[in-house]
Amino acid sequence: MGKYEVTWDEYEPFMVTPNDRYKNGTRKDFDPAAKYPDVDGVTSPTAPYVEMSFGMGQKGFPAISMTQHAANKYCEWLSAQTGHFYRLPTEAEWEFACRAGTTTAYSFGDDPAQLANYGWFADNSDEKYHKIGTKKPNPWGLYDMHGNVMEWTADQFVPDYFRRLHAGAANPFVRPQTLYPRSVRGGGWAGDAAQLRSAWRTGSDPGWEQQDPQLPKSIWYLTDAPWVGFRIARPMEIPSAEEMYFYWNSSTDKH
Repeated sequence: MGKYEVTWDEYEPFMVTPNDRYKNGTRKDFDPAAKYPDVDGVTSPTAPYVEMSFGMGQKGFPAISMTQHAANKYCEWLSAQTGHFYRLPTEAEWEFACRAGTTTAYSFGDDPAQLANYGWFADNSDEKYHKIGTKKPNPWGLYDMHGNVMEWTADQFVPDYFRRLHAGAANPFVRPQTLYPRSVRGGGWAGDAAQLRSAWRTGSDPGWEQQDPQLPKSIWYLTDAPWVGFRIARPMEIPSAEEMYFYWNSSTDKH
């Protein structure tokens, strides 16, 4: 699991390129028949239409307002750059990493009065996100699992998620079937203490792109979700090519 939330420093080389692109992100100068096509030829976003940090800061700050599709494709792009498979964590993986062996409301215990030592939220954020890693980590050394920005997971959001887990589902990954809602975790800089609990979860909503001026709506940006980001996971077992494709494209053509 990523020690930190993905930052603008890491995300912008994927997000901002000098090449003209179609709305689906394909480069207009990309030739799939070329002997050595560019490694990022089909996986980068179109240029953003507003300043996506909304003035809250970029260097060392978490990247925000991307769709789950954009987060997935960043994982694909990073995998191509590094030769290692990356994807979004599942809900089960995310909560397991957040709890870090604990069973309390937060990874540090049950007392919300201690929350300001571990996360940025409504009580201390001054209505903006903050640089990653400036609060205490959880017992496994992961930072900002509580607050700063909400984080995408790979799952479809379903209301009975915990009932499924308690029923002993063989695979706790809820494979997405529709574009909305998708599950996010961790609370964010605008959330209250209850939303920063290890078990708190919510689903994405079409309202997160309400002010998007594009028609059709952008597959890359959520202008009305400046509190959503992500961290990445690198599983120990490499999945099949079909599973890789599913993780990287689960938000494509899902309506």
